[in-house]
Amino acid sequence: MNDYDEIVQQIAGCTRCALSEGRSRTVPGDGSQTADIMFIGEAPGYNEDQQGLPFVGAAGNVLTSLLAGIGLQRSDVYITNMVKCRPNNNRDPLSGELEACSTYLDAQIELIDPKVIVTLGRFSFGKFFPGRSISRERGKPRSWGGRMIYPMYHPAATLHNPSLRPALENDFRNLLPLVEEVIALPPDDAVDEDEGKQEQQLSMF
Repeated sequence: MNDYDEIVQQIAGCTRCALSEGRSRTVPGDGSQTADIMFIGEAPGYNEDQQGLPFVGAAGNVLTSLLAGIGLQRSDVYITNMVKCRPNNNRDPLSGELEACSTYLDAQIELIDPKVIVTLGRFSFGKFFPGRSISRERGKPRSWGGRMIYPMYHPAATLHNPSLRPALENDFRNLLPLVEEVIALPPDDAVDEDEGKQEQQLSMF
């Protein structure tokens, strides 16, 4: 899958898992195909399933507000999810469903080639760092496979627990400086997978 439209078409016709049986529309992603920042959430909800766009419900309103707070619009970034079809009753995606969609997400990451991948919530963070606690690791950028991963709480978490909103706002404030720092890193350092080295280089966060 070397072309964005090809990825979208393959997602639209995908029957790799049972989620395809109950969907209204697939939700491949939305935003700039040359974005420096990619947001990866968990799964589409009801509104996303109806519109075919990610983060257009209540959690999407939070995300749009947080982006506006740092001077960005949705069109400035790329937004997608771990799975591209809505799980029934908005349940958590199953491991087999995550695996079935992983090829599409990997292709999106490769094609868009963002400077920073923002993982929203534990499922997307777990793709890159399995078994790690999002509450302990959020706000701490780290290198993975030559890319910078920046874990944050999922915007939906702030709807259930408003006390998390200040932490999410703070992480967003650090996002653009992080992108600038990644761009400024020498090529050898930018792709260095030595986690300790990266944490020292990005100690300002």
